[in-house]
Amino acid sequence: MEYRDYYKTLGVTRQASDEELKRAYRRLARRYHPDVNPGDPQADARFKEINEAYQVLSDPDKRKRYDRFGSNWRQTGSFEEAFRRAGAPRGAAPGGFGGAGFSDFFESLFGSMGFGGQRPGPPPSADVEDRLDITLREVAEGGRRSLMLRTPQADGHVRQERIDVSIPQGVRDGQRLRVTGKGSIRPDGTRGDLYLRVAVAPDSRFERHEADLHTTATIGLSEAMLGANVNVSTVSGSTLTVRVPPETRDGARLRLRGQGLPTARSNQRGDMLVRIRVRLPQDLSHREQALFRELAELRGEQPLPQRS
Repeated sequence: MEYRDYYKTLGVTRQASDEELKRAYRRLARRYHPDVNPGDPQADARFKEINEAYQVLSDPDKRKRYDRFGSNWRQTGSFEEAFRRAGAPRGAAPGGFGGAGFSDFFESLFGSMGFGGQRPGPPPSADVEDRLDITLREVAEGGRRSLMLRTPQADGHVRQERIDVSIPQGVRDGQRLRVTGKGSIRPDGTRGDLYLRVAVAPDSRFERHEADLHTTATIGLSEAMLGANVNVSTVSGSTLTVRVPPETRDGARLRLRGQGLPTARSNQRGDMLVRIRVRLPQDLSHREQALFRELAELRGEQPLPQRS
């Protein structure tokens, strides 16, 4: 498997903290997001690389395995667990069973076959759990994802197959999706189930609160005082024109009903809340300063005297 340096992909050091990883991801995701670069396959591929790197390094267990095993980190979890069940100390290399026999290791992996008069123990579960990284847009629209699955077999080989996974609208972060009959293969040839735990990637444009989405729109001071129309992006990539009423204060929130995420109830959606940020003017010209002084006089305010 080709080695991918996830730290280099995000532009951070191997000692980067969780907060540094998050800041780097958000900066790059904002730059290469498909909605910002429509029709650009290179930006789309770069966005996927960034997302993959962040999802691995932001997970403490995956990051630990990646730091230790590099590109082979995905294949280490089940075998390390088998070593521990067979009596090997955590971190022991393959071949060192810490006093447990070789047969104990394979029994831990595949269950006792009843050889030598041994009493068969309960077979290990053939169900498999993995992580499915999705975008906020996929939460809003649902869809299908094609995945390459690597399944350990009873003879020690790894089987590769492509599967299609349905992503329901409104899926929650941490929710498990069940794919029947796509788990590990038991010694008798039957298969367990695959459970995909959903991990929704952060979106630099929105904060999610259940089914509601929070975003920010910046307007000028005169627009806040006199009213204005501003464009706001939706999670699906379209643009809405929002009317900001006159005399809107900084920090005010405008509610766009039904523009959030789908809820558990059919045909219902959450809302989008647009926080208004008022941009104060800077580098005023002499004419602009004079107009503000005239306004201050009309309102009975007392700014600093004009410099001579």
